[in-house]
Amino acid sequence: MNQHLRGPRLPVPRGPLSEAVTGCLRAAGPLPRPEDAETADPYGDDLHLALYVCYELHYRGFAGVSPAHEWDPELLRVRRALEQRFRSALRADTPVHASLDEALEAILTEPVEGAGVSHFLRDEGELWQVREYAAQRSLYHLKEADPHAWVLPRLWGRAKAAMAAVEFDEFGGGRADRVHARLFADLMTDLDLDTAYGRYLDAAPAEMLAIVNLMSLFGLHRELRGALVGHFAEVEITSSPGSRRLAEAMRRTGAGPAAEFFYDEHVEADAVHEQVVRHEVIAGLLAEEPELAPDVTFGIDATEYLEDRLARRLLTEWRAGRSSLREPLAPRPVPVS
Repeated sequence: MNQHLRGPRLPVPRGPLSEAVTGCLRAAGPLPRPEDAETADPYGDDLHLALYVCYELHYRGFAGVSPAHEWDPELLRVRRALEQRFRSALRADTPVHASLDEALEAILTEPVEGAGVSHFLRDEGELWQVREYAAQRSLYHLKEADPHAWVLPRLWGRAKAAMAAVEFDEFGGGRADRVHARLFADLMTDLDLDTAYGRYLDAAPAEMLAIVNLMSLFGLHRELRGALVGHFAEVEITSSPGSRRLAEAMRRTGAGPAAEFFYDEHVEADAVHEQVVRHEVIAGLLAEEPELAPDVTFGIDATEYLEDRLARRLLTEWRAGRSSLREPLAPRPVPVS
């Protein structure tokens, strides 16, 4: 089977919740009780790995794990408890703008003195840090646009048509070699990273897992369709300027032509997507369901909140000269002259 279709192996547990969930999938023990999630760290490694594993059953599953687990009622009860713990914390901790207009204005405005991950990698990042960044983001980009596709049956009219148009671009416009997940795999090849789906799950910290879990959470729940549109808006609106900086970082560090191309492609494509998402997807959704405006706002702000948490971890570790991963990468091979 093509490695891009194969599910990853089950990850190494990081605590009692993830140990019980992965153990159940191995037929090696009982599931955790739903109440066990109530005292777990809502942003911690154990909860987010357990939740990630539950969600992955709706994507490609895991090697050796029966597809029947996807709709196992007891596993869904545990997933719901993990989700509720995460959702409650997000609702309590996310600084939410007073209105959707304010939230959109905040992400449309580029700070004069930016200090995020893309700024760091462009200005002073080293190749090993670029490789770490790509390994972590592979958990997102190798399933790029997949969870957003779940919202299509839940939209109507302008919003549905525009969302489908943007998704069509994300999936390569009908060309397999242009699918954005394929382009990211090519980027990984340039960086001598393993392109197997889910390969770096064990290496990624909770901050990265939470970002992927957020889009799965929003995508799998019809009641959160507004939040998913907000998440998608934040991703598309902030992508073009960030991708421009990352393209410069790829060039400066000698990452390779496919690595440069991935971000160059997003500069152009996402500048167009930003307009479509704001003026057609969001406007079309709210024309049909104006009561969803607070959910769209929350989707934007929760995405920003979790991305900021990841950025703090990456920059803290990198500035101290340490790996940001739970398992440092093997050094990039030195080319033979």
